[in-house]
Amino acid sequence: MTIDTGTLGFGSGERAIYSSNPWASRGRMFPEPGSLTRSEFQRDRDRIVHTTAFRRLKHKTQVFISPDGDHYRTRLTHTIEVAQIARALARALKVDEDLAEGVALVHDFGHTPFGHTGEDALDEMLKPYGGFDHNAQSLRIVTKLERRYAEFDGLNLTWESLEGLVKHNGPLISPTGEGLRGPVPQPILDYTQLHDLELASFASLEAQLAAISDDIAYNTHDIDDGLRSGLLTFDMLEEVPFLSGLMAEVRAKYPNLERSRFAYEVTRRQITHMVEDVIAVAQANLKKLTPQSAADIRAADHVVATFSAEMAETDRQIKKLLFSRIYRHPEIMRIRAGAAQIVSDLFHAYMDDPTLMHSHFWVEQISGLSEAARARHVGDYLAGMTDTYAIRAHGELFDQTPDLR
Repeated sequence: MTIDTGTLGFGSGERAIYSSNPWASRGRMFPEPGSLTRSEFQRDRDRIVHTTAFRRLKHKTQVFISPDGDHYRTRLTHTIEVAQIARALARALKVDEDLAEGVALVHDFGHTPFGHTGEDALDEMLKPYGGFDHNAQSLRIVTKLERRYAEFDGLNLTWESLEGLVKHNGPLISPTGEGLRGPVPQPILDYTQLHDLELASFASLEAQLAAISDDIAYNTHDIDDGLRSGLLTFDMLEEVPFLSGLMAEVRAKYPNLERSRFAYEVTRRQITHMVEDVIAVAQANLKKLTPQSAADIRAADHVVATFSAEMAETDRQIKKLLFSRIYRHPEIMRIRAGAAQIVSDLFHAYMDDPTLMHSHFWVEQISGLSEAARARHVGDYLAGMTDTYAIRAHGELFDQTPDLR
């Protein structure tokens, strides 16, 4: 598809009619006076950056456990890359950059240590008590678990930021109330009873841009990290025609380029093509939809910010490559098994003796709670751990801790 360069925004300050307006926000759960120097979405973004949860992301796994090397992405560096792409897309489409950036920065707050391995293990432990979902956990963190402000728990973010956090991947329920991707996690249902996030509609265009930026970022940097690790080779990338074409383009222009520069030239082109594809598709969808407000974006029956059919197929092929060559590699699977054991061992230990959670603010009251309530607090504590803290905590409680290197 072709981009309409005449409608692009590059910092002019012009706002599209379908942009979310920070000066007309639906507000916060707990009313607060406005800021003299920042918009409501800027305040949200700043609050997100100053959280403990944000800082913890620096020692949480993206793909490779942190002891593997200093140059691999962590959950924090992944988040920053997502936010950069989201902001660039928002600027091009003339919507609110701060809201797009804020949703991108907060979208992975609920991830456990050890990436999706930790999430799967914790979900298994919590299945009798409602399971675990990292998106629902992100909502718990920003509405309940961060304890910073005198007048409320959480961050008291605007409705638009919370909506974007919960629905950036699309509606959670049908118009008649059925879960579209299985049952809606209970923490989301509970919060929506108090502060309706309209789970049957799409989120703002800003949130949609944050979601597609997540795909662009990890498709690209997982290839980069895979090449760095040796689990991926350039020959393997030839399996994906899109990547093969990019490599041929770089070789033709720079025939004697060193390996590291060659990898970067390929991945930077990958990001550019994917970003430009999303912009072109969004422009075409907006032209058909002719939205007159952000509410019209939410009321649409389809996502506005997405890949073209051709790029969606490329996205599928890249994910297939990453799963077969990296995510399911025997060495990665060995590490995953050890990480899952650490999470499950700690869960059982804390359930048996909650006082072992020395830094948890519920530790004095937790012994008197029901088993289900106790399990949820143990889940909160485990989900908040970094990789390094979880490994250290396991080493303090057990004679042998799995080697994750």
